Parts: sequence; structure tokens; C-alpha cells
Amino acid sequence: MASVFEGLRIEAAELRVVSLPLITPFVVSNQTMTDKVFPLLILRGEGLEGYAEAVMDPFPDYLEETIPGALAFLSKLILPQIVGQRFASPADLTQLMAPWRGHRMSKAVVELAFWDLWCKALNIPLKSALGGVREAVPVGVSIGIASIPETLDRIAVAQDAGYKRTKLKVKQGHDLKLLEAVRRDFPDIKLTVDANTAYGLVDLPILRAMDDFHLDYIEQPLAVDDIHDHAIVQREIKTAICLDESIRTAADCRKALANEAGRVINIKVGRVGGYAASRAIHDISEAFGAPVWCGGMLESGIGRAHNIHLASLPNFTKPGDTSSSSRYFKRDIINEPLEASDGMMAVPQHGAGIGVSIDWDYLETVTDLTERFSA
Repeated sequence: MASVFEGLRIEAAELRVVSLPLITPFVVSNQTMTDKVFPLLILRGEGLEGYAEAVMDPFPDYLEETIPGALAFLSKLILPQIVGQRFASPADLTQLMAPWRGHRMSKAVVELAFWDLWCKALNIPLKSALGGVREAVPVGVSIGIASIPETLDRIAVAQDAGYKRTKLKVKQGHDLKLLEAVRRDFPDIKLTVDANTAYGLVDLPILRAMDDFHLDYIEQPLAVDDIHDHAIVQREIKTAICLDESIRTAADCRKALANEAGRVINIKVGRVGGYAASRAIHDISEAFGAPVWCGGMLESGIGRAHNIHLASLPNFTKPGDTSSSSRYFKRDIINEPLEASDGMMAVPQHGAGIGVSIDWDYLETVTDLTERFSA
């Protein structure tokens, strides 16, 4: 094996599309998911494998990236360009992809898979390479849109399991009555809501009324590209706004916090384009005194492991979305269970890199497409 300090050669790549059944349909303001469909990337080099999953949807629901577009971008452009090449560090790979506009989720899956491969070559956990400081991270649950009685039942289960934050998906017409019922039965839990851009300035009275329910924050109430109106709403309400979809880059984060458009930042490594951007957003938020937390996209164990390592960085002080995999999937595509205990998720350490391994037999049964690339 060549010294990793001479650069790590990517000898082959494997791109799969996986369809992993959800135990319960996950409903948000603009879609319902019954299966988690995602591209899975495996990079091979020096006898090692690096894993990552992409988080774009089949259709442009969350953001504009889609799985069909990602497959074309990766298979026709990026993977042929990197297979057979040697990279001294993940930064070199990130720089190679920088000239191509957008496609942050697609770029992220390549960068993340190389980070895993690179850390395995160095024989260190990903957490150590990123600058993580925790052996376990606090986690909460995200509860999709359902009837009020069903939501209350789900909260009770989460509380019994010790989760440290409950996040409710809300939309117009499914908000204040829901919060009244939840606070009646659970007056003291740490509670947040996520609107997924469902509101506008015309809904300011509803958002202002949410102050009465002592929420830790209201996540992404307004449009993806509207920092200005978020700043208006933040001035009008007491509850902190948390920005998610609006933050694509470190510059977005700086501008949003400088304009007081929010007080909390959700970092999703796929949304922002990889670990380099995630760490920049983490550091900028810390400089502004704004806490961050790690958002989730219903990832399998591969993406979940990446998220847990990221959430070990020091300014991830609010519970993230990396709850137990068994809440979502009857069977995951990894061998090691990622299960929270009393609201804490241990950083995976079953070997170097992301610390988990693929259950290849099961992966074959849930793979819809496979494309391979070699030098």
C-alpha cells in the first residue's frame, strides 16, 4: 500500500440506487415518503472502501436536486474524472469539483465517501479528522405530520426512550391546535417545530402565537430563498428561528446571522456540499454565538454514521435528528446497530472512518440500480 501522505488513489467506484422501506410513512408539509430512496456511493482504493449516501429526493421536494440529475452528474462527469486519480486529502477532491455549479448534494456524497476512505487509510475515526470532541451526541426525534392522537402517542414513546428533543412537522392548518394538545399533555419537554417553508409573512399572527408554547425554535418557516423576510419575522416573535433550507453555503450563514434572520442553524452535510462547508458554517455560527445541530434526511446507517461523527464537533450543542435507525427501518443496510440510549447516540467506532460496515447480502435485495467505474 502506498503511503497515504503520497496521496490516495481512487481505483474504482460503485454507484447504487437503494430503496429502503420505512416502517411508517413519513409525512411533511409537501410530501409523503413510504420508502427512503437514495444513491449510495462506494469508493475503492488501496484495498479499502469508503461509503456515503446522497440525500436528494427522487423529485425536487426538499431542494431542487433530484436523484435522476445526481446520477447523470456523478456517472457522466464526476466519477469518470476521479477514478484512477490520486488525491492527497479530501480538500483536493473538493477543489476538483468546485468549478461545477450547484449539485451540492452530489458533490457531498463524493467528498464524504472519500473522507471515509481517507480516514481508513490513516486508521483513524472520522470524528478525529473532523475535530470532534464527543464520544456520544445528544439526539432528538422528528415526528411527521399525523393526527393529533397519533402524534401524542408517538411523543409518549419518544419520551419513554429518553430522547432530548421532540420536533413536530407543521403546516398551515396543522399547527396551533396541535401545539395546544402537545403542551397540555407534555408541558415541560424540549419542543420544536419544522415548517419546511410552509408559511409566509401573511401568517405572522400564527407564528407569533407559537410564542405561547415555549418552543426552543421554529425551523424554516418561510421560503428557501427569503433571508429578508425571515429577519422581519424574527424581529416580530420571541421564539428563535432556526434556518435549514435557506443555508446552502458559509456565505448564506454569515449573511443570515449578520441580518438577524435566525438564531439557530441546522447543518445538513448533504445540503451544504460536504464537510468543508459544514465545518465553515459551524465555525461562523460559533463566532456569532449561534448554536448548531445536525439535521437528518431519513438516512440509512451510512448517512446516519456520517452525521453522528459531524455532530461531535463542539458547537453542535442542540440535539440532532440522528435518532435510532430502528425507528425508521425494520432492517438497515449496515451490520452495526445505531441505537440511541437515554437520548444519546454513541459515535460509531467499529473500525476507522465512519465506523460501520455494509450488510452486503441485504443491500443486494434493496438495490434498484448499480453502475461500476474502474481505472
